[in-house]
Amino acid sequence: MHKNDSTLEKLNEWRKNTMVEHLGIELTEVGEGYICGKMPVDRRTHQPMGLLHGGASVALAETLASIGAALQVDLTKKACVGLEINANHIRSVREGWVYGKATALHIGRTTQIWETKITTEAGDIVCLSRMTVAVIDKK
Repeated sequence: MHKNDSTLEKLNEWRKNTMVEHLGIELTEVGEGYICGKMPVDRRTHQPMGLLHGGASVALAETLASIGAALQVDLTKKACVGLEINANHIRSVREGWVYGKATALHIGRTTQIWETKITTEAGDIVCLSRMTVAVIDKK
């Protein structure tokens, strides 16, 4: 089980009054070494040409990876902060929802690496992202 025994309801509370809530990102599943969520493709997440904005995909990927990382540590003593994120944008989307699944590739004492795969409702790959997270002491 996770070091933080958080329910989806509790995790979705973290969204309140943040960019995550503004973009409509919702967490849908959490398990050992992975976390899933979804994001609408609409006016909040479009770029000017009416397609899903690449930055919105990165925001979804970073949200999932960051929360996934935080679930691996004792948050009374440690914090997880993004060091680096990359994203390959593979397919455009105009409407509906995209679904992300972030999976831990490495859970270390001072770093974690998470890979996020974002897909369409039909399961086609939209974006592949990898994020490196630093695990730091809380001040």
